[in-house]
Amino acid sequence: MMDVPFTHTIRNFLLDTGFASLTWQQVVMLAIAGILIYLAIKKQYEPLLLLPIAFGMVLANIPVAGLMAEPVYDSTGKLSQPGGLLYYLYQGVKLGVYPPLIFLGIGAMTDFGPLLANPKSMLLGAAAQLGIFITFIGALFLGFNGPEASSIGIIGGADGPTAIFLTSKLAPHLLGPIAVAAYSYMALVPIIQPPIMKLLTTKKERQIVMDQLRPVSKLEKILFPIIVTIVTTLIVPSAAGLIGMLMLGNLFRESLVVDRLSKTAQNELINIITIFLGVTVGATANAETFLRPQTLFIIVLGLIAFSFGTASGVLLGKLMCKLTGGKVNPLIGSAGVSAVPMAARVSQVVGQKENPSNFLLMHAMGPNVAGVIGSAIAAGVLLSLFG
Repeated sequence: MMDVPFTHTIRNFLLDTGFASLTWQQVVMLAIAGILIYLAIKKQYEPLLLLPIAFGMVLANIPVAGLMAEPVYDSTGKLSQPGGLLYYLYQGVKLGVYPPLIFLGIGAMTDFGPLLANPKSMLLGAAAQLGIFITFIGALFLGFNGPEASSIGIIGGADGPTAIFLTSKLAPHLLGPIAVAAYSYMALVPIIQPPIMKLLTTKKERQIVMDQLRPVSKLEKILFPIIVTIVTTLIVPSAAGLIGMLMLGNLFRESLVVDRLSKTAQNELINIITIFLGVTVGATANAETFLRPQTLFIIVLGLIAFSFGTASGVLLGKLMCKLTGGKVNPLIGSAGVSAVPMAARVSQVVGQKENPSNFLLMHAMGPNVAGVIGSAIAAGVLLSLFG
C-alpha cells in the first residue's frame, strides 16, 4: 500500500478546518459578537448576560463545530450521531425552563416593599407596558404575523427572560435577534431613557421631592407574593410559570425561614441558569437566521417599544403629579419598565442632577418591580392570544 504524500495529508487537514468553510456572513457575525463582548467588558453593559450571549454567537458561527447540531437517528430509531453540546443545553430555553428559574432568583433578590408602601406606583408599572402593545400593532402593519409581532413587542418591557420565554413559545426562529435587542436595550437604559424623561417633563417637575415611604410590615410582605400569585394566575393562567416562580422566590426571601433556599436562588441557581441561558440564546444567532432584513426591523421596533414604554410611564407620572397637587415626581414613571434596578437608578440620577437633595430611588423601585409583574402578565396575555 502506497504511503499518502505528506502534502496530501496537510491539504486534507486544512480542508477539514473551519477556515475552509468560513463564509463572509459568519465573519460578520463573529465581528458583531466581538462588538458585544467589547460592550460587555469595556463598557460593562449588562455583562452578566451580554457576555455569554456574545460568546454563544461566536460558538454558533464556527463552521463544522456543530455545537447546535441536532441528534441523528437511523431508520430503526437508534441514535447514530449525538447532537451538539449547546443543542442539549438549548432545550431549557425551547421548553421554557430557564426563564422561570431566572424569575425565581429575581424574586428572591427583589424587595416589593416600595410597591406595597405606595400601591399607586403599580399604575406606573402598568403604563410602561403600553410600549409592548403599540409596537405589537406596528409590527403587524410591517407584515409580521401575530406570534412574531408579540415576540417583538415584548422587547418594550425591557425584561430579557420574559422576552426569551415568550419568543421561544411563539416565534423561536426570531429568538436570536430578539434576545440581542432586548438585552442591548436593557444595557442602554442609562443612555436611552434620560433624553425621553427630560423631553416630557419640566425642570420644576424633575425637582419635586417626594414624601418618605411608610414602613411595610412583615405580614404584608409575606401575603403579597401569595395573593399576587393567586389573583394574577387566575386572570392570566399563561403567566403562571413566570409569576409563580417570581413570587415563590420572593416568599423564600420574606418568610425568613428558608435562608438556604433563598441564598441558593439568589446566587448559585440564577448564576448557573444565566450561563446556560445566555450561551444557548446567543447560539441561536447564526448567520443564516440573523443576517436578514427583518433583523433590522426587529432592532428598530425594539427601540420604539422601549421608548414608548418609558414615555408612557413618564406621562402617567405627569398626570399623577397634577392629580396629587405636585406630590409625585414624574421621573419615577420611567422606572415602570422592568429593567431592575437600573431603571430606578436612572430616575434617581436624573432627579438628583436637577435637585441634589432629591432621593427618588426607593420611590422609583415601586414602579420598577411592578414593571416586572406587568411584563410577565403582558407576556401571558399575548401567549393566550397566539400560543
